[in-house]
Amino acid sequence: MNRPDTLIGQLGRRLARRAGVAPKIAIVLGSGFKSLGESVAKTFSVTYSRLPGFAKPSVPGHEGTLICGHLAGVPIWVLSGRAHFYEGHSMDTITRPIRVLAAAGVTTLLLTNAAGGIRKGFSPGHFMRITDHINLMGTHPLRGSQHQPAPPFVDLTQAYDSALGDALDQAARTARVHWHQGVYLAVSGPSYETPAEIQAFKRLGADAVGMSTVPEVIVARQLRVRVAAVSCISNAAAGLGKGQVSHQEVLETGRRAGAEATRLITEFVRRVRLG
Repeated sequence: MNRPDTLIGQLGRRLARRAGVAPKIAIVLGSGFKSLGESVAKTFSVTYSRLPGFAKPSVPGHEGTLICGHLAGVPIWVLSGRAHFYEGHSMDTITRPIRVLAAAGVTTLLLTNAAGGIRKGFSPGHFMRITDHINLMGTHPLRGSQHQPAPPFVDLTQAYDSALGDALDQAARTARVHWHQGVYLAVSGPSYETPAEIQAFKRLGADAVGMSTVPEVIVARQLRVRVAAVSCISNAAAGLGKGQVSHQEVLETGRRAGAEATRLITEFVRRVRLG
């Protein structure tokens, strides 16, 4: 019987041969970043439904397609959309695409998401470079992991690569986006947080809150993949805005900020040093 890591390795190598490009960098597109996929000069694309072990996202705004090609002349793979823990998937399932990327040769990963702004001054349409995170999802992607030989005891002291962070800062200046740095707090979802929870998260040191990304970061670091991450602030977190929080607001903010998100990531790709 094949081990899970053997099957993942086989899929990664098969995709690398089929794609026609040998990427060192990959990008996961969360809510608000979908339009970047249209800027990639494609050599190959495939829906998640045709990739063994990939879960097809059910959330609006998440396409569920692997796109291979070039962006700003750089060989790149893009995961347009992600599956979420709150959709009922296991941690192993939602992080499997990261393992496949690593098996295909990816050494640098940019993760993106939509997040609720907690820190004062964060407004919808702004962007935040994630400098650290707090995991309150209630579980861990390496718990009981069957994937070997990568060890489960991963040092997350510097989970987010400082050199990649510098490249993001430079890209943000060139792209002229509203830019912040801060700590991302991940919860399981799917309900939005209560105002009391948001006040508690603020005291913990969180600047933005969302329902993804952290499991992917942990698995990427287990596999020694360098990580950078960006949030599009899609709404004020519960109790900090004037109205109720809704997914429609998240999607609408993403639509408005799509062009800026594409400029930001394109500039980042131009600057990043591929390891």
